[in-house]
Amino acid sequence: MKKDKEQKKSNSKLWSIILIVVLIIAIALGITLLYMNNSKKEEENTIAYTDLIKEISYGNIEKIEMTVGSTTLKVKQKNEEEEKTAIVPNTESFIGLVQQKVADGNEIELIQKPKSILAQIPSFILSFLPTALMLGLFILIFKMQGLGEKGKVYSETERKTKIKFDDVAGLDEEKGELIEIVDFLKRPEKFTKMGAKIPKGVLLYGKPGTGKTLIAKAIAGEADVPFISMSGSEFIEMFAGLGASRVRKLFEKARKLSPCIVFIDEIDAIGSRRTSNSGAESENNQTLNQLLVEMDGFSSEETIIVLAATNRPEMLDKALLRPGRFDRQITIPTPDLKGRLEILKIHSKDKRISEHVNLESIAEDTAGFTGAELANILNEAAIIATKRKHDDIEKDDIEEAVKKVTVGLEKRERVISDKDKKLTAYHEAGHAVVSRYLPTQANVKEVSIIPRGVAGGYTMYKSDEDKYYISKTEMKEKLIALLGGRAGEKIALDDISTGASNDIEVATQIARDMVTKYGMSDTLGPIDFQGKEPYEIQMFGENIGDKIGQEVKTLIDSAYKDAISLLQIHRDKLDMIAQALLEREKINEQDFEKFFEE
Repeated sequence: MKKDKEQKKSNSKLWSIILIVVLIIAIALGITLLYMNNSKKEEENTIAYTDLIKEISYGNIEKIEMTVGSTTLKVKQKNEEEEKTAIVPNTESFIGLVQQKVADGNEIELIQKPKSILAQIPSFILSFLPTALMLGLFILIFKMQGLGEKGKVYSETERKTKIKFDDVAGLDEEKGELIEIVDFLKRPEKFTKMGAKIPKGVLLYGKPGTGKTLIAKAIAGEADVPFISMSGSEFIEMFAGLGASRVRKLFEKARKLSPCIVFIDEIDAIGSRRTSNSGAESENNQTLNQLLVEMDGFSSEETIIVLAATNRPEMLDKALLRPGRFDRQITIPTPDLKGRLEILKIHSKDKRISEHVNLESIAEDTAGFTGAELANILNEAAIIATKRKHDDIEKDDIEEAVKKVTVGLEKRERVISDKDKKLTAYHEAGHAVVSRYLPTQANVKEVSIIPRGVAGGYTMYKSDEDKYYISKTEMKEKLIALLGGRAGEKIALDDISTGASNDIEVATQIARDMVTKYGMSDTLGPIDFQGKEPYEIQMFGENIGDKIGQEVKTLIDSAYKDAISLLQIHRDKLDMIAQALLEREKINEQDFEKFFEE
């Protein structure tokens, strides 16, 4: 409740400042437009002093209006509606001249007005007004950048009722490592008596969605200490020095709440390697330097542990990773089969799952999925079951959710020509048939020519094995499977289409990685070329860049020829499956295997 009030107060303050900024801009624009408009009008309705004297002599002036102390006056000529402006060199001599003409019988109305309040303001103040408004606007923007003390602190109630290690599934080894951190926070004296130093920082890195933020919150929940959470992007500001200032304030807050945990998500936003450049990169350097200083500045009495998360550890500055700062670096991997099953059990607790649904089977079919993706699949399955008016979430609902998350939304209403249908059928049949005859490739689970997402069709494979290493043979056969779609088009239709663009992109990346990253080229040998500058690559030999490109091309060309060869040998299977797809639009695993039993 208190947090909501503080948030409302902060939002109210923000909207007040935004309103003031808008008003200042409106006033500044109004003054500028008024000044420009008046200047334009004055230019059009100005009469020269010499012409004014002539007009007075000719008796053509009806009225003269002037302000005391001002050399600018308004003149009304006979037979003209609009008044004109004139500037006189000397007001006293001019008044005397007009009075003389009046005495001589000319009918001229002379009006002398007192000085207005605005006219009494010195002109230099009026000229400075737009500058003052812009200065005020700059100060307000500066304050908006620092509005609110950044860093969310979880309250005592939240700590006691929120996330614990039991809520984190699939990370048993990682939890075992982090239990020590909980002991450091709960009983630091036990370690200090032994002469051990409490770790200052723990870096968690892994793919997005693997549970880095979740496990950080679980540590704070288990230790029952304050948890200050902040994203690395929140330190980045448009004004120099604000990022470093925000780091100082964050650690000042942490020292007051000690013992506590400071969690910085997306630390690569401020912890990337320092450069000698200016501008925004210089600001990032200042922020990183301040973070390094703060982590070095912990005293032995201050039990503060900094947890940080990133999915790009290679981007971080080496100074962050040395002992004494982030002492421990823990990889948070994608869950294995056991871990996926535990995650599915946790996320299915509050959902109505049918007794016919086998969570272990779902875990087997989702190898490589992160915890966040598994949670999303069950959530999508619940939405689909609701739309279908099912009493419980059925197996079909979960399978549809997997397809929706991995491939995209099914688009049955899209109108497709017969020519495009045939092309898609042979393309997908090409993928499926080629994969069936490659020993290292996964079994085909489903083939469809119904559009999903941006794809005109898809071939789905069973992902029932957790892979930690991929062999060269498997990667080469993956290239053949990817180019099977293009080969199917070429053989059946003697033409090719843009439908293979994504396959070609993925295949090219795999071939490039094989040569430059994994050292799988027999010609170039086991050398890492990836991420190297041209001058660094040249040290391995002359024209090495051309040789890398040639090796990648050789791998792609060889895979395409193998795909063509396989489909020519099994042309009957290609035609049968393509025809079945044109008739049924979708083929499941059992029906697909029947073609090969025959």
